[in-house]
Amino acid sequence: MSTWTGLTAMARFEAAVDGDLVPTVRDVLLSSGAKGYTALHGVSGFGHGGEHAGRLLFNDRHSLSLLICVTPIEKADAIVAGVRSLLDDHRGVIFVSETNVSRPEYFQ
Repeated sequence: MSTWTGLTAMARFEAAVDGDLVPTVRDVLLSSGAKGYTALHGVSGFGHGGEHAGRLLFNDRHSLSLLICVTPIEKADAIVAGVRSLLDDHRGVIFVSETNVSRPEYFQ
């Protein structure tokens, strides 16, 4: 139980990747025990790969996407290992942080 009354500590995982990598990242998330994820397509930003305008050129595979997933903390290592291995050959970044949720049964 977290220090916030009634909330449960979980791991929040975010991956910013090229749209064509989304199905593979999704497979890693689900095979690692995640119960779901949210995908945001057409994300804009600036980083090592230059500027990403955030517009969809032809479809969601030609833009930057952000996948967000919340899991029990004990599942985070498997997700990080799986996605990090993908990023050896692809552009993208991952972020993992602790978050607190009000309905932990949604994520277990």
